[in-house]
Parts: sequence; structure tokens; C-alpha cells
Amino acid sequence: MQHRPFFKVLVANRGEIALRVMRSARRLGLGVVAVYSDADRDTLHVRQADQAVRIGEALPAQSYLNISAIIAAAKASGADAVHPGYGFLAENGVFARACKDAGLVFIGPSPQAIEAMGNKAGAKEIMKKAGVPIVPGYQGADQSDEVMLVEAEKIGFPVMIKAVGGGGGRGMRLVSEAASFPDALRSARSEAKAAFGDATVILERAIQNPRHIEIQVFGDAHGNAIHLGERDCSVQRRHQKLIEEAPSPAVSPELRAKMGEVAVAAVKALRYEGAGTLEFLLDASGGFYFMEMNTRLQVEHPVTEAITGLDLVELQLRVARGEPLPVKQQDIKSSGHAIEVRLCSEDAGHDFMPQSGRMARWQVPNGVRVEHALQSGAEIPPFYDSMIAKVISHGATREEARGRLICGLEQLTAFGVTTNQAFLMSCLRHPGFAGGEATTAFIGAHRDELLALRKDAFDTALAGLLLYVTNPHAPSWRAGRSLAATFRLLAKIEVDGHAHELEVTRERDGRYMVSSDGQEHRFELDELNSETIRFRHNGLMDTAKFLRDGDRLYLQHRGIPLAVTDLTLAAPKAAATNGGDGKVRAAMNGRVVAVLVKQGDRVTTGQPVMTLEAMKMEHVHKAGIDGVVAAIDVAEGEQVTAGKIVVEIEAGRVS
Repeated sequence: MQHRPFFKVLVANRGEIALRVMRSARRLGLGVVAVYSDADRDTLHVRQADQAVRIGEALPAQSYLNISAIIAAAKASGADAVHPGYGFLAENGVFARACKDAGLVFIGPSPQAIEAMGNKAGAKEIMKKAGVPIVPGYQGADQSDEVMLVEAEKIGFPVMIKAVGGGGGRGMRLVSEAASFPDALRSARSEAKAAFGDATVILERAIQNPRHIEIQVFGDAHGNAIHLGERDCSVQRRHQKLIEEAPSPAVSPELRAKMGEVAVAAVKALRYEGAGTLEFLLDASGGFYFMEMNTRLQVEHPVTEAITGLDLVELQLRVARGEPLPVKQQDIKSSGHAIEVRLCSEDAGHDFMPQSGRMARWQVPNGVRVEHALQSGAEIPPFYDSMIAKVISHGATREEARGRLICGLEQLTAFGVTTNQAFLMSCLRHPGFAGGEATTAFIGAHRDELLALRKDAFDTALAGLLLYVTNPHAPSWRAGRSLAATFRLLAKIEVDGHAHELEVTRERDGRYMVSSDGQEHRFELDELNSETIRFRHNGLMDTAKFLRDGDRLYLQHRGIPLAVTDLTLAAPKAAATNGGDGKVRAAMNGRVVAVLVKQGDRVTTGQPVMTLEAMKMEHVHKAGIDGVVAAIDVAEGEQVTAGKIVVEIEAGRVS
């Protein structure tokens, strides 16, 4: 077999992905090169590389998806191999072929294998011919609206629309009825075109309440193929994974062997080299159906590493050098249980809306694995995926791994940008997840419970106390009694969007009394520094983390983060921003990808008027009132900031 030596690897990705690949490459004695966009100039993955090359502006198409710029960067840095990370370029046959044509080793499968399995329609045909069960659907070449609707009705609603070249939930829509199909089809195509450059979609029957099970596979140039067991990736929102675990609580040893055998047969049939993942839907009866093959390493690969003890990036690098796989199927042993959560900069309480901004304080816990590229003061840009870190636990049992992960999330600090930290803890603590019963319907079925986070009058009182004792104009806190006269301080604060009025008093015995929401809370302070408060309340000693940033206070008590604003001296807020005043405002920083109305159009409440793309997902903005479009304040392709007025509607105006 051909030996393919290389000594310096360019990582064609960003953030924690780049750092993860660099770590294994360095352990094998390889040099590492980073690439970066203008938005990532000062990020951790740039600073920790041996060399770093600028490849373009902030938007992905102008930088991290720019094939010619990445090839030029490899040449300029002297790299002789390219690792695509585990983003879109990892499944791009054009990119793999461009690397080969440039004399670079592509650390992944062949362009032919990528193209064969990267297209969902083609992959399903290959698997069908190989005898692998597939989900019934339509993969035809006729993509007209009329034919797609007819085929959807033949399949029977609900149906799934999926982009042929996609992944990560982009270009995917669940449609429950024929009336919703045309809008869902348009939206899926638009998102698929923006993400993958191909608007082609397929249709599949929507299997109700399945498990999402994937099998990790590897092949080499010597004809060897193995599987490393399964991962359960059923807990999802927006068809994107949030929690993954290995092994699956729903897969028996017999089913694991059967699914693994099917997966390995597919790898051998393709003469596949490198890492790959076959994804299946598993129904309640134990039947499984092939969905797609990801010709790359997955975000969730650390749970497989935890239970097998293998470094999957190292295996990729060795296979790419032409080495045989260092393990046989019979050598692979599984130990314990591992769970991973994806920490995302998003607001779970507002339809998981992506968030960007400055991470004022970032601290990771001990006892769990955290994959990230963050530091205090880092900017979270609006151009890329909302996942900012992965937290992975491993234990002898599933319950031990779950407990460690909850504990780790309670200790993690992410102040300054709204994340899904508390939502993830709610998922892990939910009886359905604890019992191993979660399917892909888990979040939808339990959403209200999962969002009902513990944010009570005590948290509000504690926030008011912290604002009082950390006020730069207030007397410094000292323990013990005081001879000073007591007085009440009236204050108004906003906690996660809700206003509260309260009174704070320091009493002569040194305690503090806070009246909030009709309740009185007495606190004794034991310790106060710039990051932590230790206090006693009703005989219980407790601690909380915090960060005071002007009139903003970030507080985390028992793992639940709160964002607090001091409104005591603030001017009254402007009009409501939900569109009820006729003004549709951008819900986040992002790029306008479609203006759906024209000036003078008559619209009704809830009608889509504009589509914004942020962090690789499309978000439709709707009219808040009935009326006529008076003005359109943006153009397609324009980058806008959160709160900007994009469309103005006048109630009752006649065109």
C-alpha cells in the first residue's frame, strides 16, 4: 500500500474543533497550522497553533468554506496535510479532491466515498441495494413544487423534508399537514442553498418518537473495517443534537451486534478509509432504518473515546498516513458510560434563539472533560454555529456519569452571554432522561417542564443584596455589628426580563434584610470577594458566584444563572419590541437572507415578513399586527444588529 507521510497539518476549522485536532496531532509529533477569519483574529485556536493564516472576512462562505483560500493557506504555511475538522468541508468531495490535486494529504475518506455517501438521496439508494432498511420516502430528480407535494401526500403526513447535501439540522423541516408544506419546502430549500450551495431536498416518512442511534465506524487502506459501538443522540432541538451518550440505554448487545455488522458491511463495500458514522432511526419495536452516513468525525465522538479508551483523531491521522488500523474488532472493549452535552449560546426560553456577545467570565469545572476555545473576555460572533463548548462525563454506570455531568454544569461559569446551561441541567435531571426513556420527541413533549427553572423570590432577593453590597458608591462590606443608623434602600431590578421592586436594609447586628415580592429574607454575610459571596439564610450556609459589570449583575446560585439589571436610576424603557407597535425588529445579530413582503403589501398578524440567518440557522420574523407595510428598512444580504427595525407596518393604512 502507498505510504503517505506528512509532518505538518493545517486544520480547516475553528474554535474547539481546531484545538481538539491540534492536541492529537501534536501528540504524534506533527506541526499544526490554524486558519482564521477576521472575526477570529485573536481567538485561542489561532494563538495556540504553530502558525496561523488569515483566510477571509467573517462570513463562513468568505472564510472557512472558501476552498481556494484554505489550499493557498496550506501552501503558504508549508503544511503537507489538511484536516477538515468536523464541519461542512469534511463532507465536501470537491474540497477533498482539491487537496489531492494540490499534493496535500486529505485526512478523511476519498472524494468518491464522500460524494457517494454525502448525498442523502444517493446514499439511501446504495444502502437499499445493500439490503439495509431505509425510511420510505422520495429521492427523485423532479423537484418541482407540484411533484414534491404529490409525493409528500403519497408518503403520508407527517413527513420530513431534508437537504440532500446537509447535516446538523440545516435544510430540515418536519411538516404535519399539506397546508404547511409549501412554506416549509421554501424555507428548507433556502436554508439548504445558503448552507450547502444546493437547494435539492428529499422527503421521508416521519417515524414517530424514534431513537436517533449512530454507529461509529473506521476503515483503512488495507481493507480493514471496524465499528466502535453506538451513540444515542435522541435529545434534540431544531433537529440538532443537544445530549449524546454511549452506549444507548435502548440498545441490547444483540441489536448492537446487528447494527454494527450492517455498518461494517457498508464500510467494506465502499472501501472506505477513515472515520465515519452511520445514522439510524430506532423505533419502539427494535426496528432500525438507515438515515444517512456522515463521512467525518462527529461532534459527539468524545463519548466513544471515553468508553473505548481510543483517540479517534489519532486513528484518523494514522489511517491518512497509510497505516493499518491498530485495533481489530475483537480488541475493542467498552467500559462504563459516557454522556456529552452541547453548551450553546442560545436562549432556550425564546425558541432557542442564538445569542452573540462578549463572554465576560468563563470558568470550566474539574472532574469532567470540557472541549472549548473560550476565555474570559472572548467575543461570541453571530456568524458561526451556536455551540461554544462540549462537556463530557464518564462513569462506571450511567447514573454515575449523569451525576458527574450535572455537578460539572453546576460549577461551570459562563457570564455575559445567554446559554442553555440551565436547560441542559433540567434535561439531565428529568425523570424521563434519568430513566433512559428519551426519544427525539423528548424536548417537544416536556418543553414546559424543562423550561420551568427554579427562579423564585429568593433568587431575586439575593440579586438585590448583591447589587447593594457591590455598589461602588456604597460603604465597603465589613463583618460584624455596626453603629451606623439603619435605613431602607428602595431599588428596582430586572431579572431575566421581569421587573421587581425591593427594599434592602443593613441592620445594626450586621445582617441584611431584603423585601422582595411580598416576602422578607434575612441574610448574614460570611465572605464577599470579587467573584463569590458566602452567606447564611434561615440557618443554611450557601454560596453563589457573581460578576458585577456596571449596572449589570450576573449571578449563579446552585447552577442556575441569572442576568440582572439595576433599573433604579434607569429611564423608562422604549415601546415594546415584539412587533405590537407595528415595528418588526431583528431578534438577534444576523444577515437578512429574504425579505418576504413589499412596501404597500397588506399583511396579517403572524405573517412572515423577513428571514434572518444567524449562527447557521434561519429565523423567520413575523408581523405583530394587521396592516399595510409602510417601509422596509433592510435589504437582502445586509448584516443587522439585534433590535434594529427591519419592517414597519401601519395598522389600517390603505395602499
